[in-house]
Amino acid sequence: MASPVPVPVPGRGRDSGPVFSGVAPEVMEDTLMHLAAENERHLSALPEQAGLFKHTRIVEFIFLLSEKWRLDQPTRYQAVELLERFLIKQVEQVCDGRGSTTSRGQGQRSSWSSVRDHITNTFVLRLVSCVQLASKLSLHYSRVTSDTALTFLQSLKYSYTKQELLESELAVLNTLHFHINVSTPLAYVELLLEVLGYNGCLLPAKPLHQLCVQLLDFCYLTRETIYDTLLKTAIDNSTPSKLQIAKFLTVKEDFMLLAVGVISTGVFILSPGHWEQVVEHLNCITGITPQSILEFSYAVVRRIVGSTTPEQHRGTKSPEDRIPPQK
Repeated sequence: MASPVPVPVPGRGRDSGPVFSGVAPEVMEDTLMHLAAENERHLSALPEQAGLFKHTRIVEFIFLLSEKWRLDQPTRYQAVELLERFLIKQVEQVCDGRGSTTSRGQGQRSSWSSVRDHITNTFVLRLVSCVQLASKLSLHYSRVTSDTALTFLQSLKYSYTKQELLESELAVLNTLHFHINVSTPLAYVELLLEVLGYNGCLLPAKPLHQLCVQLLDFCYLTRETIYDTLLKTAIDNSTPSKLQIAKFLTVKEDFMLLAVGVISTGVFILSPGHWEQVVEHLNCITGITPQSILEFSYAVVRRIVGSTTPEQHRGTKSPEDRIPPQK
């Protein structure tokens, strides 16, 4: 399938960023349908552990390591999602094993403890392997070699061999059945920016893209706080029930909503005069309601500025001001 997002022009520097207005309308339409379907499939089969391994410290580790190795933006998100999916599969396999040995008492507990210790002891190795694999999916930059990965691990006082590193990559691949090339939220953001431009939204493409990437990083790093605010805003209650929290999992894992919220917030910050128009267009493109878009933007802006509501800019209301009272 053709690339869903703008691609760099050959010969440009590493930081030139994507080039917009270069995708045919039929490609945009097909790719948008593909991403929407992929997102729906993902949400319809969410494991109950989804999001468990997107803790701030884990995400920060991957982001810093990607920066150290000068990897492109898609790679860092791909690595986070790879590690999450791999660790969830490991937990599921352990739980399945426990379920088939429920009558083994102490032996079962000992086995679970052993597996848990193995996951803990190999965590950094698996994380590095996920970054390596993600780098190999990138078409723009050099992949992370085994020597580079080993040098980093040795700097942390790990004594893994090259063979163990290769076996770790294979373990991730086998666990995920070699299904590692999945779309990241950045793909959704870039495609939606392309569609907005095609639909006539006069937005500063490159600055907006750069800001959206920064906001996407921010959403990954402050994930729990943002979605906690979003949940409490949506239910108009500061103490959600366990059932409401469980049902909210599909919202937290919705890549299309995340992309739409990031773009809406970026436009509000960078070009507030176009904000209402962009929200309307995003609603038409994705089917996500303006209310949901505004609530997400409010959650992000509130996290950025703290508990203070942003001042009105040239008569443009903040996301909070635009959210009508819950009925």
